[in-house]
Amino acid sequence: MVDREILSRVDHTLLKMTASWEEIKTLCDEAVRFKTASVCIPPVYVKPVFNEFGKDLVVCTVIGFPLGYTYTAVKCNEAKIALENGAGEIDMVINLGDVKNGNYDLVLEEIKNIKKVCGEKILKVIIETCYLNEEEKIKLCGIVSGAGADFIKTSTGFGTAGAVIADVKLFKQHIGPGVKVKAAGGIKTREDLEAFIQAGADRIGTSSAVKLLSVANAAADGAGAAAGY
Repeated sequence: MVDREILSRVDHTLLKMTASWEEIKTLCDEAVRFKTASVCIPPVYVKPVFNEFGKDLVVCTVIGFPLGYTYTAVKCNEAKIALENGAGEIDMVINLGDVKNGNYDLVLEEIKNIKKVCGEKILKVIIETCYLNEEEKIKLCGIVSGAGADFIKTSTGFGTAGAVIADVKLFKQHIGPGVKVKAAGGIKTREDLEAFIQAGADRIGTSSAVKLLSVANAAADGAGAAAGY
């Protein structure tokens, strides 16, 4: 699998709470240079990034992040503001309390409401797999599909564990037609990137891909030059 194919599936991500404008700008410069699918950044940086980069870059941001238990109305307003500020994609976190209480109808309704705000813009639904059993994961595949979301996403990267191959494969078996899969959290090697894509992930959320692949290419170029290629 060539680097550009991998990078075209990467949401180049920086969501740490201490992220500075210089770090965010570097992330965006890298995303433009290496043609990643998007940058995934904190909501407060959406407007300045859009103002700086315009349509050269797809801006993704997060709502209800990372815990997911804010009011639906708050999440809808977060999404509305982010879209008005230039976001092209929204990654929302579900309310896991509703899942654990068996209130799947509330989860469904919330996703529907947020998708209504997003309209034609892409909505990815983070279900935080590390806190779910298999039955809950399968149930949520149906709910995310039925709510009209565009992606089901494994993790925030802030939970007790990130993405695992088995969950991507499980999603692929149970999501509806047209729904895609995003794997995120703990994906840090080229082998990880390729394995998740081969398992069925349409997007990868990671901060590591650009550095990993650009360093590998630089090393390869150096080796080629030393060998006289």
